[in-house]
Amino acid sequence: MTRAQQTISLGLLVTSLYLSLYLQLIPLPELVQTEVVPLLPFWALVSFGAYLLFRLGWNVMTFHDVPEAHKELTAEIELAKTDLRRLGVDVD
Repeated sequence: MTRAQQTISLGLLVTSLYLSLYLQLIPLPELVQTEVVPLLPFWALVSFGAYLLFRLGWNVMTFHDVPEAHKELTAEIELAKTDLRRLGVDVD
């Protein structure tokens, strides 16, 4: 099973579970049914956004410098400059 199929299967499972709660196929107390169940999609969206913001902040905070990539990029820039100078383009 591919990753896309797993994601689609999980999405369908969560959607069917929510619809069964929303359509009152699964009995719940009246307060939960009227106050909590309609807000579940918004709560899930806000929670997912908070999770993504946390992951972004964590990855920025723990960003590791890669000296080899810096050296490689600098060498490629110098190579591009020499090629452009050879073609008569002023790069400085």
